[in-house]
Amino acid sequence: MTANAPENTADAIEPGLRRLTEDYIAAWNATDPGVRRMLVDRVWSVDGTYTDPLCDAAGRDAVDTAIAAMQDRLRAQLPGHRFVLLEGPDAHHHQLRFRWGFRAGTAEPVIVGSGVAMRDVDGKLTTVLGFLDRVPG
Repeated sequence: MTANAPENTADAIEPGLRRLTEDYIAAWNATDPGVRRMLVDRVWSVDGTYTDPLCDAAGRDAVDTAIAAMQDRLRAQLPGHRFVLLEGPDAHHHQLRFRWGFRAGTAEPVIVGSGVAMRDVDGKLTTVLGFLDRVPG
């Protein structure tokens, strides 16, 4: 690495990573099943996985089902809240990381988490590992 190398940010490495991350967050917010599935198909590889402390899903169908179940649970407990991108994405090679929050409007997020993901050669997510950094209670 030279002193003139670009910073290790997604935009410096690949501008499409910001869109990928925004579509990922949008999938978690999409309550219309057709829109959510379109976003899942756009973001995840066919056999992509999602794992966090509460869920382990393999394949687009399972990821879509997991997102719908999480939406039902969170929206029942915290109506009016949405997922937002707080930091990132930061990336190198075929991996990226980002930080997200779950909040109402512009309020402080009540839940904060982070994700680490791997992408295939087509730029679709093959693995997403989710971490819950702050939860209520």
